Amino acid sequence: MTVETKRVTLDWQDRLIFRGGEPDGPTITIDGDNGAAPGPMLTLLLAAAACTGADVVAILEKMRVTVQACRIEASGDRRETEPRRYTSIHLAYHLRGAGLDEAKARRAIDLSITKYCSVVHSLAPDLRVTHGLTLD
Repeated sequence: MTVETKRVTLDWQDRLIFRGGEPDGPTITIDGDNGAAPGPMLTLLLAAAACTGADVVAILEKMRVTVQACRIEASGDRRETEPRRYTSIHLAYHLRGAGLDEAKARRAIDLSITKYCSVVHSLAPDLRVTHGLTLD
């Protein structure tokens, strides 16, 4: 099995603000105070939503659906004590597309969450992930 190693660099800017990304690649800002940019925990929710969203779009396209819109609203419940990790995440998918029906949408979402989404599968194994679906 080949191992893929990812590398990023993160540079402190000011207060709790950092900027980083792949060396010589695009960068993002992360703000520990959630003021100038999303903080680390919000960025984790964004990463989970983006990962599963990319999966869902790709799977639907393989099902011959022309995706016209995909919006994901992500929310997470955190522990009150340290470490304040997520104990559950809810992903609400809003999808629109030519040839899209509920069965195809649910199949794509289920495949993403249970098999393909690397971000979700990188989180704690006891993390509860739920989802909802609205066809627009």
